Amino acid sequence: QWERGVTTPSPDMLVKLANLYGVTVDYILNNRDDTTPNDSRRVPVLGEVAAGLPMMAEENIVDYEEIDPAMAASGELFGLRIKGSSMEPRIKEGDVVIIRKQEDVDTGDVAVVLVNGDSATVKRIKKETSGITLIPNNPAYDPKYYSNEDIQRLPVKIIGKVLELRGKF
Repeated sequence: QWERGVTTPSPDMLVKLANLYGVTVDYILNNRDDTTPNDSRRVPVLGEVAAGLPMMAEENIVDYEEIDPAMAASGELFGLRIKGSSMEPRIKEGDVVIIRKQEDVDTGDVAVVLVNGDSATVKRIKKETSGITLIPNNPAYDPKYYSNEDIQRLPVKIIGKVLELRGKF
């Protein structure tokens, strides 16, 4: 229907298509003569995530971040803006982290974790046979341990692995 001119894609859909194919919106709309795709891709920043106490997860697109094609090819990616200070001094409030969606990470990885089904937090992960510990970088905050029973009951679920930090000034 788009090709026949019956309907037109929304601006949001044009952005999604451009990101998917690694081209610009102008290229999709035939406003450019060249056929060379961009050297970078854009991923949505889906609101804020706590670097402190777990907070309600938001999934509103608040911005976009450019990433290179190699990172774009590594899986389903999204960004989150940090709120809080538990991951300081390295990860600060207002920074954006780029996350690859995945349900498991290795000990030592920094991940986004969903607690109680709707509260998200960014922490370093320590996996044990008896459970998982979410470890802040900031010594003013205490690590939080969840037993295997807690993980099932609450639940506690890893959403993805933090791949990159985008510091903001």
